[in-house]
Amino acid sequence: MPSDRRAAARAWCLYDWANSGFATSATTALLPTLFTQIASREVAPHVATAYWGYASAAALAITVLIGPFIGAVADHLRGRKPLLLACVITGALATVLIAALPGAGWGGLLGLFAIGFVAFASGNVLYDSLLPAVASPEEMHRVSARGFAYGYIGGGVLLAFHLLLILMPERFGLPDATAAMRLAIGTVGLWWLGFSIPLFRSVPEPWSAPVRTPLGQMAGTVSRQLWHTLLHLRRQPDLFRFLVAFWLYSDGIGTIMKMAVVYGRELGIDRGSLIGALLMVQILAAPASIAFGRLAHRWGPQRAVLIGLVGYMGITVLGFFLSRPWHFWALSGLVALFQGGTQALSRSMFASLVPRDRVGEMFGFYSVSEKLAGVIGPLLFGLVAQATGEGRLAVLTLLPFFVAGSWLLMTVNLARGATRAAGHEASAGAGC
Repeated sequence: MPSDRRAAARAWCLYDWANSGFATSATTALLPTLFTQIASREVAPHVATAYWGYASAAALAITVLIGPFIGAVADHLRGRKPLLLACVITGALATVLIAALPGAGWGGLLGLFAIGFVAFASGNVLYDSLLPAVASPEEMHRVSARGFAYGYIGGGVLLAFHLLLILMPERFGLPDATAAMRLAIGTVGLWWLGFSIPLFRSVPEPWSAPVRTPLGQMAGTVSRQLWHTLLHLRRQPDLFRFLVAFWLYSDGIGTIMKMAVVYGRELGIDRGSLIGALLMVQILAAPASIAFGRLAHRWGPQRAVLIGLVGYMGITVLGFFLSRPWHFWALSGLVALFQGGTQALSRSMFASLVPRDRVGEMFGFYSVSEKLAGVIGPLLFGLVAQATGEGRLAVLTLLPFFVAGSWLLMTVNLARGATRAAGHEASAGAGC
């Protein structure tokens, strides 16, 4: 890999370091804990669990609606980075405001969380679509896995600082752990913004076909293009099957990430064990992601992801029996082995299946698959938890998604799909 491309790849990976603080500290560890602490003063613990699931589903539903549009607009404007910068600033500001507005109740906290999450998820559409600009088709699996490894390390470093902040607030001049949690969430925004800068300086915009659409006609043109892409997905059956498979198993992965801490708090597991176990995930998941990248090089990304999905089936079944802190630690360790590698290789497999001239738009659809799953998973989890009075049975609702997703993924022919994507790109280039 040439030195300039290596520098661009490192800068691209560093964005995962930057925004993983939001995914790990804010969304997974701190905000659910702070929310349940505040909301449980007014509602029962299992109702607070349901409310968090509903809020997560609502935020993801918004990204489902705007994700493909953002990707398609980026393709038309040939400018992903300006849109990504707007997402970073919006998301960072929302997290800082959680710290700056300590008087806001649980409703205000949910509102700021929703704004931050929409910005985070929308930014990931654009970030993922920059992968072909920094890696060749042969390099994408390893670079994608390395990006997840960067994210786990960066998220782990920040979470370790937050754990110290919460366990010893008086050492930092703070009155209590609640104030420490709010401050920690605020630092997530600063971390996200600061470590994003190398991407905007070093990562090039990927090539896209020339656009001659006037700005005033952009909305109509993009809408027609999106509809055209939906209709023509049947001409790329492997891409379509992969999207559906990813939607199914991503439902389970995303729901586990979003609901684990709330579920653990409902079962009475202490805050220190919950955050400590999540820190362990960050530490173990980085080398596990690299290992999955190497496993994909030897066995192929499809088989490597299937190994991860079988692991998640076991995690789901064991999660039903979770009752003690050491159970949560053990399950977190298993998640660390499979989470990053499964997601990283899914991203790079998809990148290998899409035509380069529509990479932004197609990553918008990729985001829809991921986020639509994120709508259904937490929503179903919340409904079952509220109906049964506990979250235990809700865990088992995730198992069918892993099973069905694994079966459908086995039907995807990656080589054939990549050949068809290359043929589409060549025909598009000949028509320009």
